[in-house]
Amino acid sequence: MLPIRWPFGGRPAASGWDLSWIDELRGKHKQVFSVGSLPQNDPLLVVTNYLDAHLEVYGLAYPDINTVVGIARRGFPINASDALWAKYELGRRWQLKDPQTNDWATRNIYMDNMPAPPGKVVGIKTLQARGTIFWQCNNALGGIVRQFALELKDSQDTIRQELIAGFVPGVRLVPAHTMLLGLVQERGCTYEGIGG
Repeated sequence: MLPIRWPFGGRPAASGWDLSWIDELRGKHKQVFSVGSLPQNDPLLVVTNYLDAHLEVYGLAYPDINTVVGIARRGFPINASDALWAKYELGRRWQLKDPQTNDWATRNIYMDNMPAPPGKVVGIKTLQARGTIFWQCNNALGGIVRQFALELKDSQDTIRQELIAGFVPGVRLVPAHTMLLGLVQERGCTYEGIGG
């Protein structure tokens, strides 16, 4: 029998992952949004529309409404700080233009007040203030780390630590996107895939 090889740290997930926040999803309505590709797409507007509609129709907001945004590889820039966007050229790599300059973005364009329909305020900070949780898939992060290490000829450990330290405050690192999609649905979240 082959030995089990645990990714990133050599120990089983049960010994190092805090997933207790999942049990705090106790709203009357709750939904997980799985983010796909980002170019030509504003996935955070979909989350904003969900929250706005529940507020308008039922008068409900957090904690009666729970929203979770699941990020794997293609959506990684949403979870990255401005410093990571600049250093690792995330705008160029993910082909994301800054709406203010029309050049490759060197800042997190999803952070504050993105271009949106009149009356809408869309952005990470606004959604977090409304109770939205953002996660980052560890498996996807590993792929990004390997790619950056190869291209930049740097250590995977160094890049991994820097990327995690550079997450937008509040982002939760989870073992696997697919695992968490299942766990939050088991706790009553409905599912919506956005961005293809």
